[in-house]
Amino acid sequence: MISGLVPADGGQIRLGADRLDGLSSHAIARRGVGRTFQIPRPLGRMTVLENVLVYAHAQPGERLARVFATPTRVIAAEHRARERALALLESVELAHLAAARAETLSGGQKKLLELARALMSDPRIILLDEPGAGVNPTLMRSLVEAIRALRAAGRTFLLIEHDMDLVTELCDPVIVMAQGRRLTEGPFAEVRRDPRVLEAYLGTAR
Repeated sequence: MISGLVPADGGQIRLGADRLDGLSSHAIARRGVGRTFQIPRPLGRMTVLENVLVYAHAQPGERLARVFATPTRVIAAEHRARERALALLESVELAHLAAARAETLSGGQKKLLELARALMSDPRIILLDEPGAGVNPTLMRSLVEAIRALRAAGRTFLLIEHDMDLVTELCDPVIVMAQGRRLTEGPFAEVRRDPRVLEAYLGTAR
């Protein structure tokens, strides 16, 4: 609902002063919300670099008239977008695969590509849907380090994850949901001992 994929049937969703509910997904993205999916959705026949470039916002070359009226501006903007895309691929350790078709990547590499694509739009907050699912330990470490570096640089993440090791490393605070409702919230060390969490997920309050 935050990203606009499913319409809200009540309440309000706000990011800072911006109200997001009722907006289309692309309008929400323009207001600073990026997201990845549990199952990556790359444009398989395009290259890794092209997949990231698709997410560049407000490129003057998107309007045919500007291509002819201001070609120098269009070329300069495309050059900046390409440099940014390559830098993002470098940050997630995919720069060496920039020319490869996205469909040739492994599942873990596709997760990293999704993160780079989301970052290309320069979002205020990034929604990550189970980024650890199906990722091997080596690529998982790359993913964790990329998220940590971005968080240290001031980027905000909202992460849905069942891998408790990943939650321990990345999430503060942790919000536990049960049957569609917020059960509790706090540091992981406290949440994991909460009797309500133990009962909801393990069937015991011991």
